Amino acid sequence: MADPILFLSIAEVTDRFRRGDLTPGALVEHHIARIAEVEPRLAAFQVVDAAGARAMAAAADGRWRAGRPLSPLDGVPMTIKDNVDVAGHPTRNGSLLSSDAPAEGDAPVVARLREAGAVFLGKTTTPEFGWKGVTDSRLRGARTRNPWDTGRSPGGSSGGAAAALAAGVGTIAFGNDGGGSIRIPAAFSGVFGIKPNFGRVPHSPLEGFFATVVSGGPLTRSVADAATALAVMARPDDRDWYALPPPAEGWLDGLRPRLAGLRLAYAPLLGGAVPDEAVRPVVEAALGRIASTGAVVEEVGPVIMHLRPAFEAFWRASFGVRLNTYPREQWDLIDPGYVAVAEQGLGIGVEPVLAGEKERARLHRELAVAFREFDLLVTPTTPHVAPSIEAEYNTQGYDRWHDGVPYTLPFNLTGHPAASIPCGLTAEGLPVGLQVVGPKYSERAVLEACLAIEGLLGFNALREARMMAF
Repeated sequence: MADPILFLSIAEVTDRFRRGDLTPGALVEHHIARIAEVEPRLAAFQVVDAAGARAMAAAADGRWRAGRPLSPLDGVPMTIKDNVDVAGHPTRNGSLLSSDAPAEGDAPVVARLREAGAVFLGKTTTPEFGWKGVTDSRLRGARTRNPWDTGRSPGGSSGGAAAALAAGVGTIAFGNDGGGSIRIPAAFSGVFGIKPNFGRVPHSPLEGFFATVVSGGPLTRSVADAATALAVMARPDDRDWYALPPPAEGWLDGLRPRLAGLRLAYAPLLGGAVPDEAVRPVVEAALGRIASTGAVVEEVGPVIMHLRPAFEAFWRASFGVRLNTYPREQWDLIDPGYVAVAEQGLGIGVEPVLAGEKERARLHRELAVAFREFDLLVTPTTPHVAPSIEAEYNTQGYDRWHDGVPYTLPFNLTGHPAASIPCGLTAEGLPVGLQVVGPKYSERAVLEACLAIEGLLGFNALREARMMAF
């Protein structure tokens, strides 16, 4: 049985630090022990930094003893996805072609978290270049597994982050999302994840095609923890020229659960997506309970066009550009699935790419019309539950457009804030995610609705009971 201390919230941890009956140093030892217990079964870490975590926790011990914590995250253990720079560690990006030289400095979000006193347990796994919705890489040499069922994937590309978090490792995980890479693993692993509005969390370096679709954000076991973490992650950094203006101080303070009176557009067929017969009943049972609170839930049509015709060339071209940065003789070291997509993108000219950018604007206009009538849009996060650990992404058996990202990708292309919250279990006992999407810049409204959903459905207690036994 896992130690219950692993599943404490940020508020519970810091309250105990304040009272003095738990220290950051003692807490980090629980998490380091948990890593040793579950990592052989999960393969969720690219690197575990026990020595670094102990040093960071020791520094937090001193600040709490002096009554001068740096923030609500001071001494709180967390993980960082291994496509983000952490000073002193290589940024491997799941690739054999990446440098093993340590990063010289922190990425913006890592710098903010370090300034807040968070304790870094290590860097979590990602598929090569974060390209797919399952997590495996030749670099790691193993497939990351889902603690709900180790015969299944936790999703991707923040798969290691979600798997570790669900199993009780870390209170927070930092991930990033360019097509669903926070929300998909959150749904498959039974945790909460929010992709904030594009530009909300500064990032650097990130250039090229994906610079305007990727958002960084937290995965957590509760909505309140995500809000606390996001408030720190969104602090400004002048290295990101896409960053939004800094939010007002206290922009996420005083969140209250809110559903009554809201108009929710339920779009199970968003853009031509089709939820399967295991997922849809779980989502609709949750929506029935949500409607009982006084929210108006109205099923709507597809809302937007099917994405593949407009964005297939855009996606492939982006891969081709990256592939061309490596000598051809090294391509055999890259994930063959990535190479297959990228080689088809090599001959794509500028016209289809510019057409894709034009379609992004049209997609945004279609969603803007929906948000004139509704406060929030809700969908399943994924059409299916977690796939088999052997699933090969972007194949006939697990197609990217139909099985992988149909519900999540639209909101990367438009930049809208979107979260995945667990809403129940299938008959097989696998978690299902409900996606909650808000108008632009509406993270607060999304989080308040998710707070209410969390309290209504009571999934957290169910997950903790299951994960205690893992």
